[in-house]
Amino acid sequence: MVARAARATDLADLDAAVSDCFACPRLVQWREEVARTRRAAFRDQEYWGRPVPGLGTGDARIAILGLAPAAHGGNRTGRIFTGDRSGDVLFAALHRAGLANQPTSVAADDGLNLRDLRIFSAVRCAPPDNKPTPVERDTCAPWLHREVTLIRPTLRVVVALGAFAWAAWWPVLRAVYGQRPPSPRPAFGHGAHWSGTNAPDLLGCYHVSQQNTFTGRLTPGMLDDVFGQAKQLAGVD
Repeated sequence: MVARAARATDLADLDAAVSDCFACPRLVQWREEVARTRRAAFRDQEYWGRPVPGLGTGDARIAILGLAPAAHGGNRTGRIFTGDRSGDVLFAALHRAGLANQPTSVAADDGLNLRDLRIFSAVRCAPPDNKPTPVERDTCAPWLHREVTLIRPTLRVVVALGAFAWAAWWPVLRAVYGQRPPSPRPAFGHGAHWSGTNAPDLLGCYHVSQQNTFTGRLTPGMLDDVFGQAKQLAGVD
């Protein structure tokens, strides 16, 4: 898989390769089982049931790094954060920030376009209980590393949604930027900010999960603040 990722010459090539990955048996079994059994509300829909590639522009100045696709969200629609409650909150915030042309994302062909933004996840398959193993994270890392390499010329800021994504960023520093990760690692927190030398700024943001948004741990205003800071650091109007 490392070689397949390295051979990708552009984002379209990478997305196609990601979508055809079978490297992690547990994740393959789970994503396909979910696609076969389906949720009652989506029983009449054909699930994607494959790894979910990144979304957005090739000249992105801002990237959002998430954990993994949702079983009945991206694993159903084939587009990251599309068709689930987390996506409802995220894309509404991106629309308010002027980074998305519409506040909803319900299907892969719904007309959504992103501006100066790329969205991807540390693990590309939906994991059981939303909990990939460390081995699965590391196996999937070459896809992330290659995607960041391809957008490296313009990338200025990465927003990590949650502690898992925050931790997944540090190996990217070494693999893509040739930079030793800081030691000790900066602690994750909402609004945390780390700035390297030749690497993008890293911002921490609580994940847009229902557990956070339904309880008020993460509010629309908090999201607006993070994306406002990301735009400012990235030089996006």
